[in-house]
Amino acid sequence: MKNKIIAIAKKTIDLEARSISELGELLDDNFEKAITAINNCEGRLVVSGIGKSAIIAQKIVATLNSTGTPSIFLHAADAIHGDIGMVQQHDVVMILSKSGESPEIKILVPLIKNFKNILIALCGNMQSYLSRQADIVLNTTVTEEACPNNLAPTSSTTAQLVMGDALAICLMEIKGFSTEDFAKFHPGGTLGKKLYLRVAELIINNEKPVVKRDSPLKDVIIEITKMRLGATVIVDDEQKILGIITDGDLRRMLEKNISLQNLKADDIMTLHPKTIESSELAVDALDLMRKKNITQLIVVKNGKYAGIVHLHDLVREGII
Repeated sequence: MKNKIIAIAKKTIDLEARSISELGELLDDNFEKAITAINNCEGRLVVSGIGKSAIIAQKIVATLNSTGTPSIFLHAADAIHGDIGMVQQHDVVMILSKSGESPEIKILVPLIKNFKNILIALCGNMQSYLSRQADIVLNTTVTEEACPNNLAPTSSTTAQLVMGDALAICLMEIKGFSTEDFAKFHPGGTLGKKLYLRVAELIINNEKPVVKRDSPLKDVIIEITKMRLGATVIVDDEQKILGIITDGDLRRMLEKNISLQNLKADDIMTLHPKTIESSELAVDALDLMRKKNITQLIVVKNGKYAGIVHLHDLVREGII
């Protein structure tokens, strides 16, 4: 039974993968026309559908909105019962349908045409009512549904989803939608923090361990212990960074069995420590820590020592 289940799953995945790979061969000038129409639209892209296509339409709308293309979802059944008022004069309308022959679609299409809106069909039947009536047709025909009866929308909805993603990514590129733009639309959660959280915000509540180069070993140990960041920075009178001493440096020094009585910070500090600007993203601090295999970085601002960012700070904020 186990082998049969795995075989069915693999067949499903293979069929849907084939539907996607074949989708690229269906692209033609209509795709470029659709991108141009949406990009030049002075209103919004209204995306509609019925049944499973309506669910895919909602996901496409979510992707478009988050990547800089204003879009709204209009359920085809609701549209013909009053919600058609959502469609404004300068909107572009895109209707998703596998068959292009659903009763709700046949009622909705003439209404859209009567309003003079550009109508894009994302359809799996090029001879359908929807395809014939649309101004622009995006072909999402699939050879076979993954359903064993070739009935339940599976490969066809996957093709719709991928075509929607292709539209969204092309529009992103044309609009020059940047990482900073993406961050504005995703301020919440871990994704948002990776896009906007700066190192300066991580160290606001951190202690700022510091000693001078002639500080005795005892003072170094006290400073590292008291500030609880696993390290202390050595600076000169002008706050220029000279080096760093970590708790790992202390352990390695003790293993050498040397006299500790006259040791000073200058004797054990690591020169040229790794630093990061306070204006850098927190995720960049994480990347640098991983590359250098360290757990803390010295933060600098305007060339001066500003604090220490620790791996624990990144864990606390959910960056890791």
